[in-house]
Parts: sequence; structure tokens; C-alpha cells
Amino acid sequence: MSDRKSFVWKQWLSQHDETSLEFREFFKLILTLLMITMGVGGLKQWGLFQGLELRVYDRMVQLRPYHQPDPRLLVVEITETDINRLKQWPLSDKIIAQVLAKLQQEQAAVIGLDIARNVPQEPGHQALMEQMKRPNFIAVMSVGNSEADRILPPPRVPPQQVGTVDVPLDPDGVSRRHLMFNWDGKINRLSLPLRLVLTYLKADCPGYTPLHSSLPCKNIKPKLNQNSDYQLGSIAFPKLKPNDGSYQSIIGGSQILVNYRHAPDAIRQVSLMEVLEGKVNSAWIKDKIVLIGVSAPSLRDSVLTPLNTGNNRMPKLPGVVNLAQMTSQLLSVVLEEESLFWFLSERQELLWILIWAIAGLILSEFSSQYSYLLLGTGLLLTALGGISFLVFLNQGWIPLISPSVALILTVILGVINREYQSQKQQKTVMRLLGQQTSPEIADALWKGRLNLLESGRLPWQKLTATVFFSDIKNFSTLSEAESPEFIMGWLNEYLNIITEEVQTHHGIVNKFMGDGVMAVFGVPVASKTEAEIATKAQQAVNCALSIRQRLETVNQDWQKRGLPVIEMRVGIFTGPVVVGSLGGKNRLEYGVIGDSVNTASRLESCLKERQVDTCRILIAYETLVYLNEQYNVEFWGELPLKGKLQKIKVYRVINHLHENSNSTS
Repeated sequence: MSDRKSFVWKQWLSQHDETSLEFREFFKLILTLLMITMGVGGLKQWGLFQGLELRVYDRMVQLRPYHQPDPRLLVVEITETDINRLKQWPLSDKIIAQVLAKLQQEQAAVIGLDIARNVPQEPGHQALMEQMKRPNFIAVMSVGNSEADRILPPPRVPPQQVGTVDVPLDPDGVSRRHLMFNWDGKINRLSLPLRLVLTYLKADCPGYTPLHSSLPCKNIKPKLNQNSDYQLGSIAFPKLKPNDGSYQSIIGGSQILVNYRHAPDAIRQVSLMEVLEGKVNSAWIKDKIVLIGVSAPSLRDSVLTPLNTGNNRMPKLPGVVNLAQMTSQLLSVVLEEESLFWFLSERQELLWILIWAIAGLILSEFSSQYSYLLLGTGLLLTALGGISFLVFLNQGWIPLISPSVALILTVILGVINREYQSQKQQKTVMRLLGQQTSPEIADALWKGRLNLLESGRLPWQKLTATVFFSDIKNFSTLSEAESPEFIMGWLNEYLNIITEEVQTHHGIVNKFMGDGVMAVFGVPVASKTEAEIATKAQQAVNCALSIRQRLETVNQDWQKRGLPVIEMRVGIFTGPVVVGSLGGKNRLEYGVIGDSVNTASRLESCLKERQVDTCRILIAYETLVYLNEQYNVEFWGELPLKGKLQKIKVYRVINHLHENSNSTS
């Protein structure tokens, strides 16, 4: 009873060891995922992916469906043709005053002048000052980066009629953000787009009815909410934070991400001369927000935006049109409840990265071939890009590069781990089977190793195989007459012949037992058909015949060298066996057990005194039926074998039918 309990206890300990191994592997898996996630998240925090993420952002802007043109705005651009016709730059105050008067006459709702007029440009300065006194006029200034490059507003223009035109550029020189307020050292200056919108709202949005607001425009008042974010009516404008989207270095002021209208004619544009000559449709001016600025290339007042980065052929956006885009966005958010861009929190970003790291790990675990792995990785990256774009179409900007990096890293680490595990499995298999497998068997093993190996073991399986036993006649007598060192060298030479022939004939050497050898044909990859079993049986017999031929040759060589010549016996039997790992965790071997093994061994050792040739090969009827009458055999009768209750039909293999042999007795 105590032995039974001891056995059960050892079995439980063995299972517990395997469970602990699985837990350790699972823990390593979790740790790897967390390390990749935190590592990629840390690299993102350091800004490593910012440049690539911004390029992706620009591309998604360009891929969006076209927006409808904004009917609330008109840009009056000063073109190269205008300058050539007027033959002057800077334009005189008189010309600017004429343009403003023309726009006022056509009942523009708000007029913004994106040209610095802090220094008089005679003639016509007084006329320009009169136009600037109109409450719907907005002048510009620039805070600049220092006092030296600051542009002051025109004199005698009230502060509430001045807007800043400072546009923050990203490290790649692209305008993607709108600086709604700019600190000039004394007060926060409102941007020109925000001033234009506030003036337009104060005038009660002339000629325009908000789509989703029952509140009159004139009642939409600005304020700061509890988060210190600027708010117009019920619409808050949360400031961009340092880690929003893929930004890592948002500096100063109240900034928002610009939602550019993607269309060639998103903002209607006319030239200065067209306005002066009355060639502009009055409906394009009446009740509209009108911005006046330069687009002449020689004046270099243009900027890169997401609309014209990369390979896009769109020219740079004139600065005045860029400001009009910002104005259009503010109007759409306040009057049409268009969403501002939203972003994931830092924790949500880490979770997003983790999800794709898990996806990469699952892919690497279940993709058996590298072609499938590459295809799967491509499909996952495509899916990630598609999801990111769909989110972008709904005003969300989520990371694409960092989860892609996490995905690729886990796939690469999965491949590395697979190769490492494969090497471990190879060592396990070679330790179990020995290093005496043929290339064909080795190839079959590795193709099916996922099914063959479980937890570093070859699982037990029942199959039909051909077992081969060989032994040297009178080896004990020979070994007594020679020194151990001599016997070991000579014996290794003999065993090498056996091993080479077994391997050549696609068998495996299972055991060396002194001078005896046990080999098996038909393992570890099971034969599935009778034809395959027959092939393995014939390979075993061919192996024995090849050993006989080599033994005759090597005996002659040994005789010349003064070494002993030998005779040997071979027993071959085909039948059911059970194969798999045998032993404990510290020492395993490839076990082949069953009555077929015993029968093959008894065939080799039966009737030892009847040695009719150099290599006597005995088989049983169970093997003969698979030889397809391809061999000359001699029936030795139904013989009793040691340990066997029933007699066995025994045959001696003489040679293959196509061979000539003098030994037919």
C-alpha cells in the first residue's frame, strides 16, 4: 500500500513540476508583453515616434473625403499679378483704404487685414485710419519670439479690434496648431481667427443660421470654465496637453489642433484687383467674414500644412488662407457643434499598445510558416491603419506608429523565441533518439515537431514498426583475449558500420548494449498505411543485407591488420510497439517497448550454434508478409523462442532476388 502511495505522490509531483513550468512560461510571457508595452510607451514619451506620427496624421488628412467649401468666408488675396499691375509694394494706405471701403459698401460682416499697418504708407494714411475705426474691422499684430521681431498693431486701433497672426510650427516646419491666445508680456492677445469669430458672433451671424443651435449668436459669450479652458457658449476648447495625440512638446498658450477643410476650393478666394474693379459677386461679400492678405510667391507668406506635405502636389498654403482655415474651424465648432480632435489618455495609449503587442504575440505563436507570419503581420498592420483612419474620420487621433512597433517587436521576439524553443526541442529529440537519425527522418521530425513534442517529451504512441537486433558471435570470448582499450577502439569501428547502415536505410539506432545494437524502422513518425509498414520492413532487411556485405569486406581488412574477424546475428520482427519518452526529468531516453521488441531479440539469439554465414539474418513470418516476395528466404520451421508461449515461424534471409549468391543452403 505504501508503494502505491509513493507512486501516486511521485506522479503528483511530476504533474506539479509541469504545472510550475507552464506557470513560469506564462509569467515570462506576461513580463515580455509588459516590458515591450512600457518600453515602446517610454520611447513614445521621449518623442521618438513624433515625426512619423505627424507624417501619418498629414496623410490621413489628405485621404479624408472632401469637405464642402465654407460659405461664410472670403479671402481677398494680393497676387503677383496685383503687385505688377499696381507697380508697388508695400501697397499704399490709399489702396488698402479703397479695398476696405469697397468691402464695407458690399456689407461684409467682418473684415480682417492680414497685413501689418503699424507704419504709415502714404498717400492715404488718414483715409485708412477712418476705415480702421469701423467696429467690424480687425487689424493684426505679431508677438513674435522676441521684442526685436515683434510687429505692433496700427496706432489708435482699440485692443479688442486687434488679433495676433503668430502660427506655431511643428519641428518639421508644418502648421497643424492654432494658437488661440498669445502672451505678449502684459496681456493674453487673442488670435486673428478668434477675434474674427467673436466679432461675427456679436453681429449675430448676419445672413447665417446655425445648424444645431437655438441660441442667438449674439448671446454666445466667451468665458473660462473650471478647467481654465476657453469656452464659447456651451462649447469648450480644451488646451492641447504635452502628450495629446503624438505630441510631446506643446509649449505655451491655449492651442488646439486645426481641422483643415480638405478641398481645393475649401475657402473661396478672389484677387485684390477683382475687388477694386467690382468684378466680385456681391453675394460672396455680403454678410461674410473677409480676410485680406498676400499670396504672391515673392513675398513668401506661405506655410506648409497637412494638406500639402509629403508627395502631395498642392502648393504651400498662403498665410491668409491658413488663418481662414482656422477661422472656419472655430465657426463650425461653435455654430455647427463640430467636434474638436480627441485623444487617448496616457493609460489608454499604453493599453492600445498592449493590445497590438498581444496580437503580434498570438500571431507569432500560431503562424507555423514564415510566409504566413509575414502575411499575418501585414494584415494586422493594415487593420491597425484602417482602425486608426476610421477613428480619425470621427475626429480621433490615436497612435499608429507606437502600436505598430510593439506589434513588430513581439512578432520578432516570437520568432526568436520560436527558434530558441526549436533548438531546445532539437536537443531534446536528439537526446531522446540519439544522433543516429537519417536526414529524411530528421526532416519529418521537424515538420511534425509541434505534434511530436509536448513539454519537452515525446508523448507515448502505439504504432507498427520493424525492430532490428544485432549481436557479435562469441564476443565475450574475443573480449577476454584483448585489452579493454583495444576492444573499445575495435568495437567502435564495428558499431560505426552498423550505425551508418541503419541511418542510410532510414532507421534509428535506439540502444547500444555492449556489442549489441537495437534499431527501429518506422518511428517516431508513424506509418499510416500497410504500404508504408511494408517499406519500413524492407528497409530493415536491406539494412541487414548491407551490413553483411560490409562485414565481409571489413573482415578482410581486419585480418590484414591483425584484428579479430567476426560473425554476427541479426533478428528482425515487425509488429506493434509503444514508443515515447522514458525516464525522469533529469534523464530521458526514447523508449520502444512491447512484445515485438522481445521477439526480435529472441530471433537474434535463437539457435546460436547454427551460424550459416558471416551475418545470419532471421525474420519471423510477421515480417515476411511485408517483403512482397522480393527476397530469397529459407524456412527454419516453427521454433520455440525463449519467453514465448507459442512457436514462431522463423525464416533466414539469404539475399535479395536480384543478387547472385552461392549460399543457398
